[in-house]
Amino acid sequence: MTTQRGTVPTVTRSTSVAGAARELVEGALPRAGGTGLVTCVEAGVIAPGPLVDLVDVPELRGPRWDGDGAVRIGAMTSVAELGADPLLAEAYPGLAAAARALATPQIRGTATVGGNLLQRNRCPYLRNPAFECFQTGGDSCPARDGDHLRAVVVDLGPCVAPHPSSLAVALLAYDASVVVVERGSGAEVERDLAELYDGTDPTRDHVLAPGDLLVAVALPAPVSGGRAAHLRVAGRSRAEWPLVEAVVRLECAEEGRGPVTRASVAVGGVARTPLRLPGVERALVGSVPGRAPGEEVDRALEAIVELCSPLPATGYKVDLLQATVRDVVERALDAPAG
Repeated sequence: MTTQRGTVPTVTRSTSVAGAARELVEGALPRAGGTGLVTCVEAGVIAPGPLVDLVDVPELRGPRWDGDGAVRIGAMTSVAELGADPLLAEAYPGLAAAARALATPQIRGTATVGGNLLQRNRCPYLRNPAFECFQTGGDSCPARDGDHLRAVVVDLGPCVAPHPSSLAVALLAYDASVVVVERGSGAEVERDLAELYDGTDPTRDHVLAPGDLLVAVALPAPVSGGRAAHLRVAGRSRAEWPLVEAVVRLECAEEGRGPVTRASVAVGGVARTPLRLPGVERALVGSVPGRAPGEEVDRALEAIVELCSPLPATGYKVDLLQATVRDVVERALDAPAG
């Protein structure tokens, strides 16, 4: 249900994960950087309070490395911190590049990893009180028959708003998982990042239950000699959500000098969730760094059209998706080995 626009919520501050979890059980919503939440409250998309501010919870900040080279990144780590960390950039260059490319310096300095993953979609109908949609208690998607120029090209269900998280695309390519403190039990549960989203459910942008708290993302240890590249295509170069976005990660034999042994290709801006492209991933195996993609990769790129089910105004995204993935594949093959 929509709420009265401009209503100011009450805010409490927590200094521990356990304390924040108790507040959520009592009905509060978590506030991270607030760059998305505040606008949603003002627009009436989210009920105005109460909120629990997570800025003073030290357990949620920064990366924590373990002995085998894997890392856990706190959900309150800012996007700017993520993009500027030299160790993260060396281990996960595609993730660092995605962090550095999104929004503006001011937003990156405030927005958080968790907030970026759990943000609401940017459909103008959702944020306009004159309309009702699946996410505001309605029974239809006005964008499907209305203005949907920036909507999905891979149609997964009733809602046609693409998921806006750039970090989700990169983390999906790196086989990341999310760490969630579940409502009530207070237990930490780790699940694949892909399980955070359900493109067939038009009523929400992620599957966390009310009272659940996302505390971190976890990435496996990087493989020596890995290569990666990222590209986002938008209507303008700054402060814009992507029309299409892609991250390609390659693992190569002989510590990066030999052919590709494993590939991850993730795309965003084209569906209700970030997606992997397994056909392109399989085709990339055997490719040689420093050389142009072969015929098998070309065929896999051409087959992307078979995944697409464009709306009347999003047909342009078919070619844009193919061209973006090709560009990022070529950039990854030419990237320096990590």
